[in-house]
Amino acid sequence: MNKQRRKAIEHFRKRLDGLKLAAEELRSDIEALRDEEQEYYDNMPQSFQDGEKGQAAEAAVSSFDEAMSALDEIESQVGEADGHLEQAAA
Repeated sequence: MNKQRRKAIEHFRKRLDGLKLAAEELRSDIEALRDEEQEYYDNMPQSFQDGEKGQAAEAAVSSFDEAMSALDEIESQVGEADGHLEQAAA
């Protein structure tokens, strides 16, 4: 493999690092929102928890969890892609 292709691979790997960092930061931000929503739900009177507001808060928490799970998967896939690029450069 020539130097130009190796440089291109290294450039792609750096971009993947940026993507992984962005996913990690986004996941952290979503986790903070999820925690706030969970706290909101936990501090509701029982009658509100059983009502429409409580159901909406529970649904939001669940959606935040699913979003974080999807971002975990993205991070995993980015790591896998980076590994393949590393092998290609070897």
